[in-house]
Amino acid sequence: MPPTRPRRDFLKHAALAAAGFAASGLPAPDWAHPATLAAAVQSATSAAGPQKYQATWGSLSQYQVPDWYRDAKFGIFLHWGVYSVPAHASEWYPRLMYRREDPVFEWHRQHWGPQSTFGYKDFIPMFKAENWDPAAWVTLFKSAGARYVVPVGEHHDGFPMYDCRYTNWNAARMGPRRDVVGELGRAVRAQGLKLGVSSHRAFDWSYYTFEKDFDTDDPKYSGLYGKAHAPTPPIPTGDKGELRQTVPPEYLKDWYARTTQIVDDYQPDLMWFDFGFEGPEWEANRKAFGAYYYNKEESWQRGVVLNYKHEAYPPQAAVLDIERGLLDMTRKYPWQTDTSISWKSWGYIQDDSYKSPRLILTELVDIVSKNGCLLLNVGPKPDGTIPEPAQQSLLEIGKWFEVNGEAIYGTRPFGLTYGEGPTQFQAGQFGENGEPQFTAQDFRFTQHGSDVYVIALGWPEEDPFFVIKSLGSGSVAGLPQQSIATIVVLGTGQRLHYTHTEDSLAIERPRDKPTTYPYVLKISVNV
Repeated sequence: MPPTRPRRDFLKHAALAAAGFAASGLPAPDWAHPATLAAAVQSATSAAGPQKYQATWGSLSQYQVPDWYRDAKFGIFLHWGVYSVPAHASEWYPRLMYRREDPVFEWHRQHWGPQSTFGYKDFIPMFKAENWDPAAWVTLFKSAGARYVVPVGEHHDGFPMYDCRYTNWNAARMGPRRDVVGELGRAVRAQGLKLGVSSHRAFDWSYYTFEKDFDTDDPKYSGLYGKAHAPTPPIPTGDKGELRQTVPPEYLKDWYARTTQIVDDYQPDLMWFDFGFEGPEWEANRKAFGAYYYNKEESWQRGVVLNYKHEAYPPQAAVLDIERGLLDMTRKYPWQTDTSISWKSWGYIQDDSYKSPRLILTELVDIVSKNGCLLLNVGPKPDGTIPEPAQQSLLEIGKWFEVNGEAIYGTRPFGLTYGEGPTQFQAGQFGENGEPQFTAQDFRFTQHGSDVYVIALGWPEEDPFFVIKSLGSGSVAGLPQQSIATIVVLGTGQRLHYTHTEDSLAIERPRDKPTTYPYVLKISVNV
């Protein structure tokens, strides 16, 4: 927790912020002009033209998930922004600091000053990214086994991390004065990974509180906080108990202009959308953006992914993302879980705690066995460095992938049978009630060609065999008698003896544990 700061420091930082804005040489930041937005939307819409995809659910349902994504299985999410400067509570600090009923409101007043004197805008000059090395980030993520990287393009705070044409309040012009998405995107692609960009902007209209004694109410700062407005009748969103306000047409145009700019300028392989735009007033935008993005891919010819939450898109038209959530069955369509490497926050905070590599890997294995991918979030510090506990966890995950990656990358579900065992993963934040204690009867399955991978989540300390009932020749998903060529354990190559009956497949326990996490038995099947 930062020390309590004297009032003169509040005024000093406010002065620094004002000086930084003036030094940019740019017009005063303000709400994007409606005429400019209308022109941008018209340009984006006409650019799509009469191409393969039209802005209808039927047309968008032609979409096919690209193989690169189905093969990748594991990506890194990055919540990095101005909220990493206060480093308190969570990445929702910008919202909570203006809500009188929240403890963050008073914490901010005690540590930084009144919201009229020191607002969220005044953290921007302190967000310097002075030690940021995008190539080093990508090297770490690649070492962890990630195949795609998704930086937050714009979080709910309204401060884009890319060179946004529709507000001067962005990382390219203030704070670090670097186009974070652009620089990181070049580093990602230089090392052979795929680039995604996330947009959380749909909820931004509902994010800030506008009151006369808050700086959010000052029109000079509308380029960051948005146009001050009285709350409209709220609509439940289903996320964190938050209430979504119906947005006006002007805001819908702003969202569309910003989002299509990301597509045009950075050509992301994946676009990830947070909650907030599943409401009825957003439907035309959702359809229009889907058509625009998919038609761009037709010219790029490299396959793109559009992640959505809730029921924003039909299941065949894009890829479902579940925040901190799991499924209890194999899904027909590819899907994704996004979760954080830390427990308390998605962005960096000073007193966070971190998940064990074993917990993350078992969650990954379960997700992959059910036709999903895992997008694992990391929250960097304001100077651009990755917290040490996160680095160590990522490197441990990478060591596991070095041994067992073939059971994950490029695999497909083993029919509809994702696995077996008494330990079932519940929806919600996996492991929040303590790390699950897996038994020697907990297995998950994947398949690649004629090879079947049995991923054991526990170790049979007493029993000399792994006993897998689902693979008995008499079971619905079982392997036929005489179909098994060899069974080996990844990591040692030890060839294992087995007994195959109608009731089960019993595989001898390897002499030694090949890794300290889930253990992979590779079954080669005669074809």
